[in-house]
Amino acid sequence: MHKFTVLSLLLASVAVAQAIPPRAVLKSLPPKTTLPIMFTRSVDANHAHVGDEVDAKTTQEVVLPGGRSLPAGARVTGRIAVASPLIFDKTPYAKQRESVLAIHFDSVEWKALVFPLNVYVRALADPLASWDARTPEPSDVDPWETVTQIGGDLLIPSQKEVRNQDGDVVGYNRRGGVYAHLIASQNPPDGCDGSDTEESVGIFSASACGLYGFVSTALQQTGRTRDSSTLVLSSHRHAPKIWKNSTALLEELPGSGTDAAR
Repeated sequence: MHKFTVLSLLLASVAVAQAIPPRAVLKSLPPKTTLPIMFTRSVDANHAHVGDEVDAKTTQEVVLPGGRSLPAGARVTGRIAVASPLIFDKTPYAKQRESVLAIHFDSVEWKALVFPLNVYVRALADPLASWDARTPEPSDVDPWETVTQIGGDLLIPSQKEVRNQDGDVVGYNRRGGVYAHLIASQNPPDGCDGSDTEESVGIFSASACGLYGFVSTALQQTGRTRDSSTLVLSSHRHAPKIWKNSTALLEELPGSGTDAAR
């Protein structure tokens, strides 16, 4: 190969390397930042193993201070922390041992930006509940094609205000998504807090808190009061499972470090 050709290839390689920024691991998202996410693969306590990767993606833009944002489609990763399958005890009058599925959320990333997560799960909805929260009423029933978000708030796609069941404005529909001040709830086990800042909520209501659509499944832990970023589900009747296309609303906890996004 001609020496000028080799030199040209080397220079081109250097230019490409300089054009691709290294992955920048930042200290934290601002506290109260919410991530509406969708799971891209199913996770089943009967088949998962500790350490297996869990994948999800954001479903709408998450606005950050300083003019930055995470777009819809930013990757959220986690791992299986506990996966104990259901083993049915056929002994008469036996008390069935519970099956447990625990997920630890690790990070959200978009291109070169990587934010470690220190979150709790405000709400988790199965695919059917998530589908219903995107599907308007038939036009012959409701000409406004109102959508009922997970948690009960009402969204009319042609209007910017999102209202609760009492008609109060609790959020706004803009920039291709829904944004709201979070509303506190005492739903077990850990409750959910409120906020004075406008956060991304996606298909969730401002007051959404807990499980939606998961039958015979208990929400043991959300990560809010202990073991941050760790979601724990359990059941005595079946192995807990988070189906593909289930959705969740994660909220960043305080105390995770200095805001690197400011």
